[in-house]
Amino acid sequence: MAIIIKTKQEIELLREGGKRLATILHAVGKAVKPGVTTLELDTLAEKLIREGGDEPAFKGYKPEGHRSAFPASLCTSVNNEVVHGIPKSSMVLKEGDVVSIDLGLKHKGLFTDHALTVAVGTISKKDEELLRVTRDALYEGIHAIVPGARIGDIGHAVEQLAKKHTYGNVRVLAGHGVGKYIHEDPFIPNYGKKGTGMVLKPGMVIAIEPMFNHGGDDVVVASDHWTFKTADGKRSAHFEHTVLITEDGAEILTEI
Repeated sequence: MAIIIKTKQEIELLREGGKRLATILHAVGKAVKPGVTTLELDTLAEKLIREGGDEPAFKGYKPEGHRSAFPASLCTSVNNEVVHGIPKSSMVLKEGDVVSIDLGLKHKGLFTDHALTVAVGTISKKDEELLRVTRDALYEGIHAIVPGARIGDIGHAVEQLAKKHTYGNVRVLAGHGVGKYIHEDPFIPNYGKKGTGMVLKPGMVIAIEPMFNHGGDDVVVASDHWTFKTADGKRSAHFEHTVLITEDGAEILTEI
């Protein structure tokens, strides 16, 4: 797929959709507490999206070559689940858990994508640090976007924090272009070398999404064919923003 530069009109719609998405995901995050099921979080996310006249981006999404469509609006990945966890009535959140909530929204035909990892009640200091550093890595990646920046600059900035804190850095999954489709080119790895890769051009819209683990880099796919888990069973965190490349650098579209 060729890189899709967004028009001024499309950018305005993406700004609208991004703010709606951020507001909804913030509300879903506030609903995370012990005793809540991940299916209840999914139901809330879809309700809020449809009340605003928009559509969930993930529900029914079937990537090329995948055996099934994603069955929910929200991805809920608990503890050692990294991304793409399927919400279930049987998945009851417990005190001390961490849950990644990842949501896509289709607003007037255009897509935005946003994720947070949320503490369930009180979590360990070790897990607090994992969440903080992964979130910081997202912003380090965004801050690396300056005029003339390349994709490798983003990955390098993210990777440095993983190395500094000796966290696993998931390499087989990555950020991506977004806007006309939920997944577009280019591929935005969470590792890289400064000054390498495609030049980021104004009008590009990308999703940046670090995934850090307490253990190693490796992940496995669960029997549902969607959920990625850490190979060593250790906990993971995931944060994501949709970002517009501007003449001056970057603008986060999924912030309230």
